[in-house]
Amino acid sequence: MPITPATATNRSSNGTAEAIFLELVDEDGITIGTAEKLSAHQPPGRLHRAFSVFLFDERGRLLLQQRASGKYHSPGVWSNTCCGHPYPGEAPFAAAARRTYEELGVSPSLLAEAGTVRYNHPDPGSGLVEQEYNHLFVGLVQSPLRPDPEEVGATAFVTPEELAEQHAKDTFSSWFMTVLDAARPAVRELTGESAGW
Repeated sequence: MPITPATATNRSSNGTAEAIFLELVDEDGITIGTAEKLSAHQPPGRLHRAFSVFLFDERGRLLLQQRASGKYHSPGVWSNTCCGHPYPGEAPFAAAARRTYEELGVSPSLLAEAGTVRYNHPDPGSGLVEQEYNHLFVGLVQSPLRPDPEEVGATAFVTPEELAEQHAKDTFSSWFMTVLDAARPAVRELTGESAGW
């Protein structure tokens, strides 16, 4: 699996960790600068570009991932297939495909844009804030998963009914329902009415 600054602690030549930078954006999603990743999530949060991926199997079930317990932000919670932040200057589509492969070891099939959503969600567990302009993507997964244990604690394919049951008993990311609801029109187009999304 390729290693990038987002998948491992990146060390500079003098042995210190290199900062990861995000794109700051205005309310229209226009880039206005950059900020270090952790500082952009400190309260009250700075609006930055992000992406969320929703992949489905041939039966129309959504692939969920449980974030690894070692992650500094929202560890151990369930969320959508993959989410993250493009590097400054990186296209959201390219970032979504890259991170899906890095985290889950699969390349999505038929990955398609599904709109954008802007939100402000404080994370009660970490005290960090998700102040994001989020690009949404839907697609299919048609090969076996090879999750990176540093990124992913567990995975599950769920129907809408199974998701409702799991959402009622497990902890999900603060942004999960916002991004899922925003992506639903594209999800229905991809999976068909019979899948129930």
